[in-house]
Amino acid sequence: MNALSDSLRADPLGDVALFRTRRRLLLAVAVTVLLSGSATALLGVAAVGLVAALALFVWVALHPVSAVYIYMATLPFLVGIDRGRLLPLVRPNEALLAFLVAGATCGAYLRFLRGDEVRLRMRPLDIPLGVFVLFSTLWPISWLLLRGTVPSGGDIAALLPVCKLVGLLILVRTTIRTDDQLLRMGRLVIWPAAVIGLIAVLQTLRVPPVVTVLGTYWVEAGRDPSEVSARGSTTLASSIATGDYVILSLALLMGLAVRRTVGRREALLAGLPLGAGALATGQFSTWASAAVVTSGMLFLYPQLRRLGVRILPIAVVGALLGMPAFIIRLREFGGGLGVPSSWLGRWDNLTNFYLPALGSFRWVLGVGPNSVLRAPETWREEIFLEYGYLQFLWVGGLPLLAAFGWLSVEVLRYARRCARRADVVGAYGSALWAGWLMVLLLSVIDIHLVLRGAGELFFLFLAVVSGRADEHE
Repeated sequence: MNALSDSLRADPLGDVALFRTRRRLLLAVAVTVLLSGSATALLGVAAVGLVAALALFVWVALHPVSAVYIYMATLPFLVGIDRGRLLPLVRPNEALLAFLVAGATCGAYLRFLRGDEVRLRMRPLDIPLGVFVLFSTLWPISWLLLRGTVPSGGDIAALLPVCKLVGLLILVRTTIRTDDQLLRMGRLVIWPAAVIGLIAVLQTLRVPPVVTVLGTYWVEAGRDPSEVSARGSTTLASSIATGDYVILSLALLMGLAVRRTVGRREALLAGLPLGAGALATGQFSTWASAAVVTSGMLFLYPQLRRLGVRILPIAVVGALLGMPAFIIRLREFGGGLGVPSSWLGRWDNLTNFYLPALGSFRWVLGVGPNSVLRAPETWREEIFLEYGYLQFLWVGGLPLLAAFGWLSVEVLRYARRCARRADVVGAYGSALWAGWLMVLLLSVIDIHLVLRGAGELFFLFLAVVSGRADEHE
């Protein structure tokens, strides 16, 4: 008798469970289609959306792990849409995460009432992570109040990204439990990122449909839509965020490939647009990030060097696809200024606005949660602090910087330990270890840890590593 028959005979309960799951899924789809058709006939398109939202809520309540899958699969396509453009006050991905967390929480509460076991356990990384979150959120607001300053709406909104990332971390920790789920989650990160890399290449090659679509909703605040083809900003509406996203996804892909949990063909098909997309971002910091992450992965896994030699022809093709943006950036050094104008603008913002505001020892305990300043000029509205370590000093002063240092030491320690594992957890550990090195080195010039899209990946990796940090290999 063949192996499939043997496995079914050995596990009849599993077969019955699979049949029941499929029956429930078909029933849910049938009910949703029926309700959607009835609602369309009676009330119109708005009712269809309401019925679909209700069906999604029920599905997430029954299958909470699907909340993570749905959020991460749609993240790179929603996170670049500004607040208020489609939904009032929030980005679409933020609204989606709140909705999915609500569904998963409702399901967890119902299972708790039914008497199911609640698994909440402190892990070694939770303490430094909690301290970092405390000094990123509660401390800045408390310090404002102690100084007699009422927090503004901008101060409160500046705290939301960290709270969102913590919510995602908790959701991942409480729903994803098996290696199969982690592998599925990895693919739901890598393949959308590969699509993002492809969009970056097509964008810099000035493919008309891509440029037109990106110019509608996915344009950086204050940027002329006609300039959308200069760099690979993609649907993340930021070339730096795009670079971080594809590089972290590429690190995860390398971690999975070296363990042979993804096939060679899949690794090549996904790796080509990821590598080309990183070059197409047109960001010097992205290329530096790629060098740091690649070096870290090669240090962990020397066998990747042999793989690199084998795929060298394909890597050359990817480099050629991303070359237009690279050439455009290099030309900026040949202008009359000698360096890119964006570098001079950063330096001007630093010396004229941020360093004076951090003076008189205000950097010791922090200035405030919101580092965005109102511009005095008429040609721009806001000024941004684009230096990672100064961002820590601005928001929380030395306490936040020290908390980040402690968290970094522990993350590198436990991520390196997880990277030695031969399972899927090891792939996440290696991606976190190499990615955190990138954060430590490049936060001198850019903010990476909570950058849109990339912040979610960091906290996804943190959730996996922190949840398995005290397990044996």
